[in-house]
Amino acid sequence: MRVMVLIKANKDSEAGMMPDEKLLADMGNYNEELVKAGVMVAGEGLHPSSKGARVRFSGDKRTVIDGPFAETKELIAGYWLWQVKSMDDAIDWLKRCPNPFPDAESEVEIRQVFEAADFGAEFTPELREQEDRLRAQMADNESKS
Repeated sequence: MRVMVLIKANKDSEAGMMPDEKLLADMGNYNEELVKAGVMVAGEGLHPSSKGARVRFSGDKRTVIDGPFAETKELIAGYWLWQVKSMDDAIDWLKRCPNPFPDAESEVEIRQVFEAADFGAEFTPELREQEDRLRAQMADNESKS
């Protein structure tokens, strides 16, 4: 199963404060463990919401909202995509993670990623073929960069 691990933002990450050398080293070592174990698929830190935007959809209308966004506790500072055996496995891995904000309280959320089988009959053979084709193209694009 795949899970998205979401590192919640805080006032420091939203202020653009960068991690110190120790945290970068600790996270690098942790990421290395994840990769060696075949768990980590992807992962990145995110710039503060002041550098972001949202697009609100209402029927056919699209409205762009520039950051920063008010509810810091609802924002994401970074993420991992992991391949794990179970949610318990993901939780066990996350418990080993260095605190993303060592001088503050941190919260990290784990959410299961939908797989093709989760969509049932509505995900027709034609849609599955399209999904497979897109995934192959994404993998090809990634190998070229």
